[in-house]
Amino acid sequence: MIRFERRPDRPRLLTASVPAVALAAAAILVGCVLLATGHDPVHTYRSMIQAGFTDPGAFSATLLNATPLLFTGLCAAMAFRMRLYNIGGEGQLYMGAVAAAGAALALGGRPGPLILAGTITAGVLGGALWSAVPGVLRACLNTNEILTSLMLNYVAGLLAYYLIFDSHSYWRDVTTTSAAVFPQGRTIDTAGWWPPVTLGGIVLPLGLLVGLGAATALFAALRWTRFGFQLRVISDSPEAGRYAGLRTTRTIVVVMVLSGAFAGFAGASQVGDFSHTLDPQGLQDASLGYTGIAVAALGRFNPLAVIGSSLLFGALTNAGFKLQGSAFPQGLVGITQGIVLFCLLSAELLTRYRIRRRRPAEQTPEISHVPEPTAKP
Repeated sequence: MIRFERRPDRPRLLTASVPAVALAAAAILVGCVLLATGHDPVHTYRSMIQAGFTDPGAFSATLLNATPLLFTGLCAAMAFRMRLYNIGGEGQLYMGAVAAAGAALALGGRPGPLILAGTITAGVLGGALWSAVPGVLRACLNTNEILTSLMLNYVAGLLAYYLIFDSHSYWRDVTTTSAAVFPQGRTIDTAGWWPPVTLGGIVLPLGLLVGLGAATALFAALRWTRFGFQLRVISDSPEAGRYAGLRTTRTIVVVMVLSGAFAGFAGASQVGDFSHTLDPQGLQDASLGYTGIAVAALGRFNPLAVIGSSLLFGALTNAGFKLQGSAFPQGLVGITQGIVLFCLLSAELLTRYRIRRRRPAEQTPEISHVPEPTAKP
């Protein structure tokens, strides 16, 4: 009989070596797929590294792709560490983008710093309020947050789609003939575009710099503050937390709100850093909220490790854009990325559990029932 058994402790050597072994296994599996489809694995790997890191402007593009994933990864990591399974980062990102675009349009013509502050504030509030709904339902009514947050993703997506494609809302551009035929969102004032920072030829989005600071602050708060201690106690045993006098209900709502705030900032970053308009179709195609769950899992829900995993996902996304073509179809790109992610995420299972094989002789034999002797009169 083969079973998984939780490790009593995780050696540091195992924690460091398993991801490396997973990458090697992924390289071998992807190489087999490439050979079977008539592609040169060495050339493909070289192209992926060049597209993700070494080509001119490649690393800047990787950072652009990693920026929203960093925030959606922090969104999932914040909630999952308390065993609150917030699957609604996608919808919270949509609502953050809707609120941020609305605030930027309303503040058009004003100084850039004011538009920037308004965009960030509105995006964070949009995501936080949207995540507060499943948080309150879980805390007060013990409703499953997986179902409520997941269903709200569809509500938020349809709402954002309605604002641009099915109505003449404040967010939709109706000033030109082309916009009437091909619906699109209004472009925010150029003064409200988030200014990037250039270091040594590498372009750093403003959202990424904020994300690095947010990840560091979240790591410190979870490890060295009273709030982090309460979160760890409640996640390990809610009953023990209640017995100790901790406000479990309030903590659940606060964690869900903070989790949604990170996703809302990702939506604001999409508007301020990249699209400069509300683009619901592009947001839905990117699936940044769902990918953020994989980013957080790969980072073991550690805020600092989420930085590295978001960069890896950004590089894979950037490499996929370069590889895709007539000789390298989109399906093969997805298979390549999927194998890499599957191996990396599966490695996490081996760091937490070990495989035990028990022989039949080692199993405890079943004790047959022996009837008790009846007493003689």
